[in-house]
Amino acid sequence: MSPSLQSAQARAAKTLRHGGIDTAALDARALLKTATGLSFEALIANGREPIGPRCERRFQDYVERRLSGEPVSRIRGTREFYGRDFRIDPHTLDPRPDTETLIVAVLDLVGRENLSGHALRLLDLGTGSGCILVTLLAELPEATGVGVDRCPGALRVAQDNALALGVADRARFVAANWFEGLAGRYDIVVSNPPYIASAEIDGLAPEVARHDPRTALDGGADGLDAYRRIADGAARFLDPGGSLLVEVGCTQMRAVTEIFRKERLLVADNGVQTDLGGHPRCICAKSS
Repeated sequence: MSPSLQSAQARAAKTLRHGGIDTAALDARALLKTATGLSFEALIANGREPIGPRCERRFQDYVERRLSGEPVSRIRGTREFYGRDFRIDPHTLDPRPDTETLIVAVLDLVGRENLSGHALRLLDLGTGSGCILVTLLAELPEATGVGVDRCPGALRVAQDNALALGVADRARFVAANWFEGLAGRYDIVVSNPPYIASAEIDGLAPEVARHDPRTALDGGADGLDAYRRIADGAARFLDPGGSLLVEVGCTQMRAVTEIFRKERLLVADNGVQTDLGGHPRCICAKSS
């Protein structure tokens, strides 16, 4: 006979804890929700009910995958970002909470410059799952945007997320390498580019090094290649006075600022936004 939902969850949490997973109880609950399709409230209300053979096999497979180091978000195929669920797959980066700093910075900019309600044109370079562009379109209902990625698989995921979150009529996704093949000008350009130095990738946490696409991590020998490409092209695609906002690694603020200034992009004294840990995480530059 199948164990109860409650027993299956407790057993999985114990297994994960013995396997060195610090968030064992939370992970077991999240994976059980995915395996059964039940909400958290339903799991509590029906905790004494049997899990059933099919769900039990699925749940056991999820637990084994977690023990091997696969992140819960990868197993579930979704990640919450800025209060919304986004589909992810092996073609896309797994969005991190730090990237929400970029969303906050854009919305602060829109408020500070009295741009709310304007038909802003947004460009998201290296869109991946589309979490940045889709979130901004959801928060700025008059805006339209273009998401660029060189991976067709990532673009399919981004399009699915735009459809699921109700902004597909204002979003367009283009297969391109940074600015190549693009036309037009934009009010705001955003990007969370690859910024890990090539030699450092294998030393990242296994959840990142083994499961995020290397192309979404690898920023070249010094981690700054993408910023050079973005800075080189930004002026041709930004409206006069337009804004470029990028996520940076916590030690890269000065280097990226210098790259931008060499291309005559203006970084104000208040152009750096910190994440919840107090680390520099987002740089805002203006076209001249």
